[in-house]
Amino acid sequence: MLRQLAIASMAVSFVIVNARVWTGDPRRPWADAIAIEGDRIAAVGSSAEIRKLAGTARVIDAKGAMVVPGFIDSHVHFVEGGARLSSVQLRDARTPEEFTARIKAFAATVPAGTWILGGDWDHQNWGGALPTRAWIDSVTPQHPVFVTRLDGHMSVGNSLAMRAAGISRATADVPGGEIVRDAAGEPTGLLKDNATDAVWRVIPPRGEALDDRALDAAMAYVAAQGVTGVHNMGTWEELATFERAARAGRLRTRIYAAVPLDSWERLGAYVKERGFGDQWLRWGGLKSFVDGSLGSHTAAFLEPFTDAPADRGLFVTSNEERYAAIKGADALGLQLMVHAIGDRAIREQLDVFARVAQENGTRDRRFRIEHAQHIAPADLPRFAALGVIASMQPYHAIDDGRWAEKVIGPERAKGTYAFKSLLDAGAHVAFGSDWFVAPPTPLEGIYAAVTRRTLDDANPGGWVPEQRITVEQALRAYTTGAAYSGFAEGDRGVLRSGMLADLVMIDRDLTRVPPETIRDAKVLLTMVGGTVVFEAKP
Repeated sequence: MLRQLAIASMAVSFVIVNARVWTGDPRRPWADAIAIEGDRIAAVGSSAEIRKLAGTARVIDAKGAMVVPGFIDSHVHFVEGGARLSSVQLRDARTPEEFTARIKAFAATVPAGTWILGGDWDHQNWGGALPTRAWIDSVTPQHPVFVTRLDGHMSVGNSLAMRAAGISRATADVPGGEIVRDAAGEPTGLLKDNATDAVWRVIPPRGEALDDRALDAAMAYVAAQGVTGVHNMGTWEELATFERAARAGRLRTRIYAAVPLDSWERLGAYVKERGFGDQWLRWGGLKSFVDGSLGSHTAAFLEPFTDAPADRGLFVTSNEERYAAIKGADALGLQLMVHAIGDRAIREQLDVFARVAQENGTRDRRFRIEHAQHIAPADLPRFAALGVIASMQPYHAIDDGRWAEKVIGPERAKGTYAFKSLLDAGAHVAFGSDWFVAPPTPLEGIYAAVTRRTLDDANPGGWVPEQRITVEQALRAYTTGAAYSGFAEGDRGVLRSGMLADLVMIDRDLTRVPPETIRDAKVLLTMVGGTVVFEAKP
């Protein structure tokens, strides 16, 4: 009998019965009912026990549906994701002609002079030819255009955008970036990594009103996907957007807001003055980059790209510059989250983390490597040994898996998105999406981690199938693993009495259905802090 049954004063407000409740709690992994009191879980147990607590509470008969802890997306660009819901959509453009036609059609819907941004194009969809300004100029004579590849590491602009940024034949390349040029030396309009900064500097900011709208759109969108919390890899301006929403009582998604590493002293002073935030909005994390991305050929590898033998990628920041900032930030008790994709980038960042930990001494620091995509075999055990969290995005595996072997070859591909090897080695793994780069849909992420079937269904047995994991392992990475990666495991990630009432109801038990059908599952209800923020229509 539940201890809670003896508490006469319990004011239960919400009850779910006849469910398959996966609690994430190793002491009681499964139950079939749950009771909510205020913003916390009052009890987890059998339907008969929980019904006795219902009183005047709303009671939902789940009819066998699955209930799990709320999904935490440990890597998003939240405001930008919300903004892109209303931008030009290029992700599924299949030909250069379709790419151009969509930009032309979108330009007709916005006033002359409006910058056309977003896009999230994927040149692999049409065979790999990279877009140029020549594709865009004729259809956008009055609109500057700067649309980004889906990984965010390469963008193409039209001539208006290039002129606005002052980019010409005479413009020199910058460290950690590339201005792509044609055979005559003229910029094609395609910019990679740090080279894109010249354009971003001249694009007018959206302003507070549009940022607020983008945040509201993002929260509504992810609630429908079962996401109850996110870790935002963003800016101080975005933190201000979150703070406005918090003050107005508008937050419906719990947010952990990271800011750029180069502002570590400012963040240290901010934390000293204001602490680390609360259960709705937390700060204290710093985001940095080592390299670029695989799709842009800017990820840093130990050996050259298979399809570009003279190229091993690039470093966006130097190790010494990053080390100095990380050491200072770590000494202030801040958390470091560093983007590293290629095997060389990952190895050298692990070296930096090891050096800082040795010099600054023991503490609960929870260093994170964001993406951790292509790990050299010798470096797999170092994540656990150093206590470094692998913050990974499983959807990328079934997306990049369509073409990655052409770029890095089959041997290196074996260490790509090495979920199982990391877990087997005892590493902490947290899952997320990298939205806007990929959709913030944990059910698709679980499908990807469990099946590794690429989006083109060309790998029915899974791409690098030895890295497949179980449904429960994937659930933990989206719940307990993600909560741990943001210092929130005391309140979230598990369905247990006293924890925050963040949960998701799914239309089927993911552990009992054929793995290939997981992507067909639907979110029925999402709750954050005892409040229903999404409920599917009957």
